[in-house]
Amino acid sequence: MTADITGFTLDDSALPPPSPEIEQERNIAIFDLLEANTFRLTDGPAPPYALTVALRGRLLQFSVQPASGAAHDFALPYAPFRKAARAYLTVCESYFTAVRSQGPDEIARLDEGRKQLHSEGAALVIERLSEQATTDDNTARRLFTLIGSLYLR
Repeated sequence: MTADITGFTLDDSALPPPSPEIEQERNIAIFDLLEANTFRLTDGPAPPYALTVALRGRLLQFSVQPASGAAHDFALPYAPFRKAARAYLTVCESYFTAVRSQGPDEIARLDEGRKQLHSEGAALVIERLSEQATTDDNTARRLFTLIGSLYLR
């Protein structure tokens, strides 16, 4: 298992607090991200990195701090992530509700939809990061969960 990202901070200090369900999703995504990930700057120092992600206005801010040297900061427009995040988190909320009150068939249906939207979000992360960094599918999935959690409170 590789771990190019050895530290991660989701800076949501300018946003209202997340719901307990979203906070739980974040915690799981951060744990999984730090366990194993692939993330390399296209033009910059080699890993390991500490990564900070924040939503500032309409921009998604990334600060990649290598073990030695200056941070590599860049921003991406959040708009391309907004629609995917809204769809994914809406299905997640339905899934959380279904787990408490629905049968296994409805839970399985929602889980399939959630997985499909999660895969689409991961592909978007890989595409949008491509000029700044390369990442694998599992890392992109975790980053999408975290980026998406900045959208719905």
